Amino acid sequence: MTEESTAPVPWITPSGRYARVLGRAVDVALALAVLVAAYGYAGDHDLLLGALMALALLFRRRRPATVMAVVMALALVQFLLHDPSGGIPTAYAPAAYDMAVLFAMMSVVHHSRTPWMPYAAGGAVLLAAAAATSGVPFLGIEPSGDGQTLLIYWGLALTVWLTAFALHTRRLYAESQAARARHAEREQEQRARLAAARERAEIARELHDVVAHSLAVMILQADGAGAVLRKSPDLAESALKTIAATGRDAVDDMHRIVRVLREGRTGSQGAGEDRRLVTLDEIEVVADRARTAGLTVDLSVDVGGGRLSPAEEMTAFRIVQECLTNTLRHAGSGAGVDIRVREEDGTLLIDVTDDGAGALAGKAAVGKSGGNGLVGMRERVELAGGAFEAGPRLGSGWRVRASVPVRTKTPVATPTSGGTEDAATTTPGRTER
Repeated sequence: MTEESTAPVPWITPSGRYARVLGRAVDVALALAVLVAAYGYAGDHDLLLGALMALALLFRRRRPATVMAVVMALALVQFLLHDPSGGIPTAYAPAAYDMAVLFAMMSVVHHSRTPWMPYAAGGAVLLAAAAATSGVPFLGIEPSGDGQTLLIYWGLALTVWLTAFALHTRRLYAESQAARARHAEREQEQRARLAAARERAEIARELHDVVAHSLAVMILQADGAGAVLRKSPDLAESALKTIAATGRDAVDDMHRIVRVLREGRTGSQGAGEDRRLVTLDEIEVVADRARTAGLTVDLSVDVGGGRLSPAEEMTAFRIVQECLTNTLRHAGSGAGVDIRVREEDGTLLIDVTDDGAGALAGKAAVGKSGGNGLVGMRERVELAGGAFEAGPRLGSGWRVRASVPVRTKTPVATPTSGGTEDAATTTPGRTER
């Protein structure tokens, strides 16, 4: 359904203040029509009965069933007061102001919220017309017409009922369309909020990974450079170069993230152009920086070439990077870290264990330390459909385990002298230390 077909048309489908003013004007017009019709009769009670019916019609929108009951009761009084024997009757029956009964029935059909009320109102009017035409002897109501007159009354009543029912159906359809539009608007707002929340979480993870790791390395390198500045200028110079290189990489990553934010591109739209694609080869780079900061890193990467997608390689790199950052922050230089990254049976397995530099592991539960690193790692793994575990080891140190399902790339056949072979399945794994 397009917006053009659901949007209300002014004055054709009035709403709000215009609808209330128009509805009140219609009520007053109907009441005046009944009152004018009653004014033309000479009976003693015709004008009174017509005025009461007209007054009741003013409330037909709020209490349609009650208004119809009142109008039909007044019509019954009208027929009871009618005396066709001679002279001027106390009230004429039937009379033109009995149109109030049709107006009341129309209000019930159009405005009632109870499903069975429109049919009950139509049946009541048909029975009342039959009783008025054929007469009710035990109530003293004399016949007022023949079968042809009854058919005319019924035809008029059915015409009004069908018209009111068509308006009722149209009103329900308009309400359902309005409700559907409100529901679609709420869903769109909810999707926008969820998309904004996902983007904020993604940006928060990127900022944390870039800033936290870079600052941890730079702080430790700066401390080390300050300690050996006078005794070993060469080591201090190497530390300063590492600080400068780490800072430049961090600034480049920050520029890419800020450019994505300014240009409003999210997800894959911005990642393809502005975000640096990280591969498993760069794990060795962060491992070397951690070694220069004082960690003992034992690294093993055993993954077939071309087996991982860029997102999976990014996930593995960020997890290893964050584990090294946490070890630098909490264990300090001198700690040993064992890193194992391998692909096994269609699953990427990441296992990072540190010895905590010999200090006893803390007893705080995961997620209560106040940091965002573990939260970010867990989110990354869960978004990839994997499982994540992190916690202290028995004795000293921490261990982080993650498993991510691998979406294996389609094998590419390469021609050889003897035919073709699967390049993806023949690429050997690699091990780095």
